[in-house]
Amino acid sequence: MTLNTPSSRPMPPDAIVSFFAKLAEIDPAPRTELAFSNEFTLLVAVVLSAQATDIGVNKATKNLFKLADSPAKMVALGEDKIRQEVKTIGLYRNKAKNVFALSQALMAQYDGATPDNMDALIALPGVGRKTANVVMNEAFGVATFAVDTHVFRLANRTGLAPGKNVLAVEKKLDKKVPEPYRRHAHHWLILHGRYVCVARKPKCGNCIVYDECRFKDKAKIANPA
Repeated sequence: MTLNTPSSRPMPPDAIVSFFAKLAEIDPAPRTELAFSNEFTLLVAVVLSAQATDIGVNKATKNLFKLADSPAKMVALGEDKIRQEVKTIGLYRNKAKNVFALSQALMAQYDGATPDNMDALIALPGVGRKTANVVMNEAFGVATFAVDTHVFRLANRTGLAPGKNVLAVEKKLDKKVPEPYRRHAHHWLILHGRYVCVARKPKCGNCIVYDECRFKDKAKIANPA
């Protein structure tokens, strides 16, 4: 049984509305589980979160952000010290390098402010499209669609926005998700994928959007023989 391939039945518009309405009912205003205090610390946390858990990132940044919660302080801290603070996170050497470099770039180009547009964000060291979408959504309230592994899996598995790559899924979500659900859509998908529609053994029997989901094998999982 393949759990991540696109559903053979795309989710129709009325089901999409119902899908998000149910998720919104149980969590009207979801937020990222990354700990941050301002736009800059959010940006750093998201950069550090690549191929790492939010819990692991939060443990590492608890002391880091006490020492440096602005680009100027991060530059003053230095790459070596940043590396020591984040060494419990995967790929920490390269991430520390990027955090230091992006802090330098913010000081040089934006007087320490965090830009609020896609082009400026993805030009920063270590910042890709997903990171930029998270920052724009969480920090600036822009209705963006950050496609991580959870969102990619759900979009394909449920038939919500099937696509062969993350950019294709992002574009379909942007096209298909209606108001008033656009602002929080990617958070609902991340959380649902993290705790219910998990990769190996999706909890279809406990899923509130079971009726809307077009995953062809959901009945077998919810009602095993």
